[in-house]
Amino acid sequence: MRLDKDFWRGRRVLLTGHTGFKGSWLAIYLHQLGAKVTGIALAPETQPSLFVAAGVEKILAHHVCDIREQHKLTSLIHTAQPEIVFHLAAQALVRKSYKLPVETFATNVLGTVHVLNALRGLESVKAALLVTTDKVYKNPEHGHAFSENDELGGHDPYSASKAASELIIASYRDAYLSDQGTQIASARAGNVIGGGDWSEDRLLPDAIRAWQSGQVLEIRRPEAVRPWQHVLEPVSAYLRLAQALVSQQLPGGAWNFGPSPEANATVRQVIDLARQAYGSGEIKYASQLEGEHEAALLSLNVDKARDMLGIEPRFDLNHAVTMSMQWYRAFADGAGAYQLCLNDIAAFEAVV
Repeated sequence: MRLDKDFWRGRRVLLTGHTGFKGSWLAIYLHQLGAKVTGIALAPETQPSLFVAAGVEKILAHHVCDIREQHKLTSLIHTAQPEIVFHLAAQALVRKSYKLPVETFATNVLGTVHVLNALRGLESVKAALLVTTDKVYKNPEHGHAFSENDELGGHDPYSASKAASELIIASYRDAYLSDQGTQIASARAGNVIGGGDWSEDRLLPDAIRAWQSGQVLEIRRPEAVRPWQHVLEPVSAYLRLAQALVSQQLPGGAWNFGPSPEANATVRQVIDLARQAYGSGEIKYASQLEGEHEAALLSLNVDKARDMLGIEPRFDLNHAVTMSMQWYRAFADGAGAYQLCLNDIAAFEAVV
């Protein structure tokens, strides 16, 4: 299934978390497709942020609201009368979840409840896609590529909160929303990279901060393996899945999005590619594990997305990393963030 601009033109879309990195990219893509977007989120957490740099506030109806505020959130959603909902708002950092477990569970679990509950009885909503993470699976780190029907789990509060939200999504789908004709799906995407991410404790943003200031980049877990992908891979997948849900060509449920397991890479491999693309930068790799527990090995089985949605990665890892670093370079040299995103979207769509 390809993206259909006629399908999206004028479509009322609600997007939570539109001030974040992935949310800003999705908002820009939706705007390019002609959708009428209402955004609900907290103010951007980073300075700079893609939301501000790209002027995302100008291309949608922007509302500041904490998804833990049930009554305000419900009022905003009912006023928007969306046809499609993308729920991305979350506390999305593993290390922060260790420091702030209550906030993490409240946002990721109760916030998801509030979004789903607001959809009950809302006849305008044809489909809702709720974004969780590839870390929702119980992971003994045996090298198994997790498929959508594998057992859920989570050692750290972030992973556990997202696994819990998967159960909530399934419950609301089966108990309420299926009966009213609303298609419900969850998306479990691998690690994303791309221009415009300035989050803390993320690999390429940490590299950019260090190298632009002439500091040494310290890497805690160089041999950790992850399913890396350019941000446009899952963002495009979300759009294609939502399109299929509304047209009832595919069922709801859980969906993995990421590269094939053999394309996974270590942190060391990614950062070596990043330094090569950036042209300079010092790196210090830790000789032993540091900090709280994080999974050393994570892999996704993406056969369902390939077989049922026809989704194949368009950028290999080298291209994804190079494009990301070029984005940061160009932005630092004065290029506009919004145009840089449009350029990447055009390049992505040009790949068959």
